Amino acid sequence: MLSPLMGLLKQSSNVVLQNLLMCMVCFYSLYYIVVSLCIGLFRVHEINSLLTPFDYTTQPSWQNPKYLVGVISTEVTYVLGGLVFAWIVEEWVWDYAITVTLLHVGMTVAVMSDFPSAEHWWIALGSGLVMMIFGGQLLAYKLFRNNFVYPAELQNF
Repeated sequence: MLSPLMGLLKQSSNVVLQNLLMCMVCFYSLYYIVVSLCIGLFRVHEINSLLTPFDYTTQPSWQNPKYLVGVISTEVTYVLGGLVFAWIVEEWVWDYAITVTLLHVGMTVAVMSDFPSAEHWWIALGSGLVMMIFGGQLLAYKLFRNNFVYPAELQNF
């Protein structure tokens, strides 16, 4: 009796991990594409583009092009990432957005060998996450409205 249930759990775990991997690859692909575009638009030459998604040490200033590249690329990536996540996972955008953000924080700690303590980095990350969740969840609702499970339907399940 437990065998079919275990098979279903294993299959659903594989789907979740596969979706998470696709979301991570899409997130960082978008990030590096947007960083490259921002570096070209702002003509910033003294920046390490590989570390830009993880760099929280840049001094915040609207006159600093290196800071603008980091902030704009973060926000644009999160907005576009939410839309891509909606296409990949259909209805659980908020869950994958939070998970990818937590993994991004973990990777930032690993890459920079320090925990990010800069408020401006956390504010950019938090506002990006909120935009990712709302934009992605709204798109998912519009595209996959018929697939959503509503609480009233769960009572009759």
